[in-house]
This record gives sequence, C-alpha cells and structure tokens, in this order.
Amino acid sequence: MGPLTGLGASDLAAAMSTYRDVLRQHQETINRLNVYPVPDGDTGTNMALTLEAVVAEIAGIGDSEPADPSVPAGGSEPAGPSMARVCKAVAHGSLMGARGNSGVILSQLLRGLTGVLAGAEEASGPALAEALAAADEAARQAVLRPVEGTILTVARAAAEGAQVAAKGGGGILQVAEGAREAAAEALARTPEQLPVLAYAGVVDAGGAGYVLLLDSLLTVTDGRALPEPPPSAPGSVAVAPPAVPWEANGEAEVEGGLRYEVMYLLEAADATIPAFRDVWAGIGDSIVVVGGDGLWNCHIHTNDVGASIEAALDAGRPRNIRVTDLAEQVEEERWVRESASAEGEPPAGPPPRTAVVAVANGDGVGRIFRSLGVHNLVAGGQSMNPSTAQILEVVEALASPEVIVLPNNENIHPVALQVCELAGKPVRMVPTSGIVEGFAALLEYDPEASADDNCRAMAASARRVVAGEVAQAVRDATGPAGPIRVGDWMGLSRDGVEVIADSLVEATCSLLEKLLSDDHTLVTLIEGEGAGVGETRRIGEWLEEHRPELDVEVHHGGQPLYPYLLSIE
Repeated sequence: MGPLTGLGASDLAAAMSTYRDVLRQHQETINRLNVYPVPDGDTGTNMALTLEAVVAEIAGIGDSEPADPSVPAGGSEPAGPSMARVCKAVAHGSLMGARGNSGVILSQLLRGLTGVLAGAEEASGPALAEALAAADEAARQAVLRPVEGTILTVARAAAEGAQVAAKGGGGILQVAEGAREAAAEALARTPEQLPVLAYAGVVDAGGAGYVLLLDSLLTVTDGRALPEPPPSAPGSVAVAPPAVPWEANGEAEVEGGLRYEVMYLLEAADATIPAFRDVWAGIGDSIVVVGGDGLWNCHIHTNDVGASIEAALDAGRPRNIRVTDLAEQVEEERWVRESASAEGEPPAGPPPRTAVVAVANGDGVGRIFRSLGVHNLVAGGQSMNPSTAQILEVVEALASPEVIVLPNNENIHPVALQVCELAGKPVRMVPTSGIVEGFAALLEYDPEASADDNCRAMAASARRVVAGEVAQAVRDATGPAGPIRVGDWMGLSRDGVEVIADSLVEATCSLLEKLLSDDHTLVTLIEGEGAGVGETRRIGEWLEEHRPELDVEVHHGGQPLYPYLLSIE
C-alpha cells in the first residue's frame, strides 16, 4: 500500500496516538534538555501527559458519533467518527489536559492545527500546510512576545516548509516531509539564536518535542519508522546540559550541567514592559510576560539570573522572585501517588460563598491546608503538574458558587488561569509560588466574601511572608553565593540561592540568618522528607541562641526534596 493521498479522521487519530507513544519514548531525552538545580516542571513529561489526554478524548468518542442526517435512510455512513469530531476531541483534550507552560503552548499548536483540518473529511497537502500555519499563529498568540530559538521558531519553520511544498504542488506526504525537514533544521539552529542554549550545548526542549509530531504524521502517512531515542551518552539531544554560571562579567563559562528558570511578579507601569521584554529577549528563552494595569507575571529560562532580576529593577518592583531547577521526577511521582490517596474529606457543613482549592502534596502539608480552610486538594507539585482538567473537575464539583485556586507553583499558573476561563462559575487564581505563600494567603481567606475580594486580600497576604526553602544540589554549578557541587545543601529565597553549606542544619541556619530582620516575630518550619528530629532540634537551639525573642512553630509537611520550608513573619 502506497502513501496516503489525503489525511482522514482515522489518520489524524492514529497520528495523535503515535505522537503520544513517541513522546513517551523520548520523554526523558527531552526532560534532560532543561535540567535545573531544584525541581520544576519537565517539558517532555508535560507534553506527553497532554497527549495522553488527547488520546483519551479521541477514544471517548466511541459510538457517540451521531448519525449524519444527510445520509438517506438505508444508506451507509463512513465508518468511524468524522474529521470534525476527531478535531474537536484533539482541541478539547489538549486544552483540558495541558500541563505546565510546555503543555499550554502545545495545546495552542494542536488547537490551531485542528481548527483548519476540521473543515474537510480528508485533508489535502495544501490543507495540511494551512493547518500548520494556523498552529504557528495560535501558539504565537499565546505568548505576548515570541522569542526566537524556542518551540515557536520550530513551529514557524514547519509552517513555512509545508507552504513551500504545497505551492510546488506537493501532496500530503510532500507537505509533511517539507514541514519536518524545515523544523529539524530550525531546531538544530536554536542554539545559534539563544546564548543560553549554546552555553548549555543543547537544543530547545519544546522544539524537539514538536518535531516528533511531524515524525508521527510521516509515520501515519507512509509507514516510515519513528526516530529512536538517542543513547544517554553525549550526542544529539540526549546530552545533559553543562553548567552555566549566573554571572561571569558578561561571558558565560561552560562547566558542568544546568539551566535556570526565573519567575516573579513585577509591579511596573505598562509603558515600561516593551523595553523590559527586549532586555529579556537577549538573555534567555521560554519568555512569558502576561498581565497589565501595573502587575505582570514574568517567566524566563536563562543562564543569567542576576541580569533577569536587574531588568525588573529597571522597570519597577519585582516580588515573589523564584529561581528553580529540575530534580528527579520519579521521586515526585511517588509523592503525588501517595498524597493522592490521602487527600482527606472536604470540610463538613453548608458550602461557603467562596471555596478554596489548593495544589499540594505531602500528608502534613495537606492537613495544614485543610486546617486553614481549603476545601479540596489537587495532588501535584514541582515536576508533576496537574492538568487543566484535573483542577477544573475539582472546582466544578464544589457546591460553592465561587472558587479561589492556589497553584503554589509558578509552572502551574498558566493551567490555573485556563481553569479560571473555562469554569462555569467565578474562579480566581491567587498567584502563589510556593507552599508557604499558600499558607500565608489563607490567613486572609473569608468564606463569605466574594472570590474577587478574597483574591485581592489573599494575594496581599501571600506577598507579606518571607519564604525560604532548603534543598540539596543535583548538579554542579556556579552562582552568586559561590560554587555549587552535587550534594551541597542550598538555602533558597525568592532571590535565588542565598547560602551553600555542607550540612542541612548549617544551610537552614545560615538561610535564617540571611532572611531574618529585627521586625520579624515568628518563624515557622515545615518539615519535609529528610528532616530528622535531631536536625530540627539543632535549628531550634540556634534560633534560641541567636534570636531568643522569636516565636518558633514546627509542623510536619511530608514534602519531598525540600527538608525544610521556612515562613518568616
């Protein structure tokens, strides 16, 4: 059997299933393209989970396809769901299943693609080219200022390659080949467009994932084999990124292995944002700046943490600064599974006007959230980001007419915002970036106030707390606090790595010394996995000796990867 002459509904469904499978095969390879010092969302994992939702949505069509009224009685309809139904399933499944920034952008790409393909039962080569162009435009509209050297660059190249093939009279196979060839060339050039990729010796992770979509289309079109994941040894996209110092007098020195993600809220006049974005475009990728009316949510992948924060100081006032890194996903997957089975029951009694949903993991963390008034918990965290559908299902199940969502992680913000748009009731997100901020926000929660009033008060309360975290380095690096080696203990604040120490206790005490001021009166320690009774006692003794006037509270959180979360008020 020769290559397809057109792409039908069953072919599109097969392409989505194939894409899901190949993403799973290459998942760890793509994840290794954005390794950070502490846990964060994995590109490969989030893209694969988004496609899992797409495939499940297609499978759910089943026999629900309604009869075509245009077919006379006794006539025969085409077997299987229509192209329009499959396209609707792809668009809806990707929207509801989107996880993290990479999942949200992939969702936009698929929605743009299927928006065109839905118009005919069998897509021709020119129709596929038009669909890839629509995917490109939809994805770029999702990012306020597209930055070249990212998945957006790869998607544009695919669209342009497809259009060249279509104008030359190419059919479905030639158009898919033209798109794949152009996308692969663009992916290989991404390090030339972004210094952070060149420093790390890698290509863009999201772009690598998008090329696999085109590989899947070619497999369905003419039966060619899918690419095998590269070996873990150096080469192609499997190489782990080398370390890049945060600052080196403008010159990066490649050493060993990591990249950084910087996130913060920026209070700045709207007129300052274009210049701010221009500065960021020169120092990183995966840039998203969303907001308005003086408050902006900013996200960047960069090798220069200092410059990314200085740009904010030039524009206005940054707050809730967070510098994150990637840790082992397997550990958090276990954590998510365990916490999902121990979420507990929501509070009894009549539903309040405004209920609260929080994303969290850890048995103790969940209990604290429940005690502060949270009605439902969604299992998730740094690298295991919940989908739009998971959060939306919990929100819609609540009897309360209004809802507040606490994402408690920067990478979950885009998904939580989608929930706010999709929900059939007023839903607002308080942009909490960590568990401690979530706790602080709940101190101003009023069950009988509106979601809007709660959102304002809770966001202000979250900003007032001084948050800290203690974690162990998983890669060698160089930072403002000095060289970091695998196994070192790091004390982190919103400004990044504050201290580096040989022991957990030393790192925690040194971080407290950095963060505490004379105005503070209360320190709360949230114990996670790895925090022992002896360590907590020695930290308490240090506080008693150096800050005897402080009140100290200790709670069991059970969170992995961060033995101590600190809240200072």
